[in-house]
Amino acid sequence: MSDSLIDKYSKRPPSQLAEHAEPETDDLGCFGWLRGVRDRAIMLELRKKDGHVLAVGYAWIERVELVPEQGITLHLPGRKVHIKGSGLNNGDSARLFDGLIRHRVPWVRESEHAERLRDAKGSVTVESITWDE
Repeated sequence: MSDSLIDKYSKRPPSQLAEHAEPETDDLGCFGWLRGVRDRAIMLELRKKDGHVLAVGYAWIERVELVPEQGITLHLPGRKVHIKGSGLNNGDSARLFDGLIRHRVPWVRESEHAERLRDAKGSVTVESITWDE
């Protein structure tokens, strides 16, 4: 009897388990997009082609700036991150700049040269990600 009471009050209903599951991420080529309406990324991973990865907390990003000719600049205390590419705010649904300002992008990666040649005009390509050391 005591086992059933413990089970009754200690197990979470399936609806609560779904709430605490890991958010699902769509791979949109150069960046990831969190699907859920309420999903927010805690950190942003910046992945370079050579394997170097920098993860910054969204809470540390002071402002995000988009200059179409130059790309996106993330302003952090003591550091700037530059994302250079094309189509950075293009797209019908998921746009990189909009996703960054809404904390919906968990990672951004540099495109391979072959990907940039293959991708259709207007798609998002990230040529380089640089940051101050």
